Amino acid sequence: MRTATTYLGLQLEHPFIAGASPLGYRVDTVKRLEDAGCAAVVLHSLFEEQITYEAEGRVAGLDALDPGFDDVYAYFPPPDEYPLRPEEYAEHVRRLKEAVRIPIIASLNGRTKESWLKFAKTLEQAGADALELNMYQVVTDLDVPGTHVESMLIGVVQELKRLIRIPIAVKLSPWFTALGHVARNLDEAGADGLVLFNRFYQPDIDIRTREPIPQAELSTSAELLLRLRWAAILHGRVRASIAVTGGVATPADGIKALLAGADAVQVVSAILRHGPGYIGTLRGALEDWLAWNKVESLDDVKGSASLAKTGRPAAFERAHYIRTLHSWTR
Repeated sequence: MRTATTYLGLQLEHPFIAGASPLGYRVDTVKRLEDAGCAAVVLHSLFEEQITYEAEGRVAGLDALDPGFDDVYAYFPPPDEYPLRPEEYAEHVRRLKEAVRIPIIASLNGRTKESWLKFAKTLEQAGADALELNMYQVVTDLDVPGTHVESMLIGVVQELKRLIRIPIAVKLSPWFTALGHVARNLDEAGADGLVLFNRFYQPDIDIRTREPIPQAELSTSAELLLRLRWAAILHGRVRASIAVTGGVATPADGIKALLAGADAVQVVSAILRHGPGYIGTLRGALEDWLAWNKVESLDDVKGSASLAKTGRPAAFERAHYIRTLHSWTR
């Protein structure tokens, strides 16, 4: 059974790759991922705030030494709490490229179109095979329209395409008014891949202190359905590769993502729960499924459950919505 796939122009033996996680912090853990059979590894993110602080002494656009900024600066981790400083991150990429043979995808996480983006060139020179751009932002300014957010994101991709030659994947939020339109515009701007979707880590509230409680929880299969829906909508309608991340907790989840149209499946929570060897479980299950269905190649079924062959996708979605509501019985 041929499980090979192409993601961001990279030829992979199979579609299961390790997404951004603490497992990317050290060379030895990345080697463990390679030894376990990961087709590629996305490193943990280097944050805009780290780069601007190191280069310009600014965080969130403000001078970190300004006393009036103390209350805001206190929200951010101090520089020594990040696993790697910017230059250390670039050196980490260099060391990984010497230590492993699988593709290494660097990750930048930010929210503005500023000078920090130039660090992408440093990561390219360090040997990164591709770059994943994670533009995480919760817009709290009520005067900022959605079109501004979208145009800024597209502008960032255009700027990066001018700066670097390695492929760029954009890790998207699902909360755009017209996600399909944003995806097409990013595709036309030169994005080589779309990663569906970013997880918004929403803080709880401590009712004793009345303070927010940041918490990170591992994903479950319940999160997968939104990703499946949009992979199915976008497959065959954009040039960019599609990766699904979030909610791939079982082998069946991984197969569903591929049937919906994903070219690659990023796995994090399942690896953290079961260990790197779970990648082998996912690949083995895919091979068994292909054999059971008498399918020779993954390419023969990838996207077979997508909307690419549907004449009117909007009508299909509306009809499916109505049928779902009518499916409830007591």
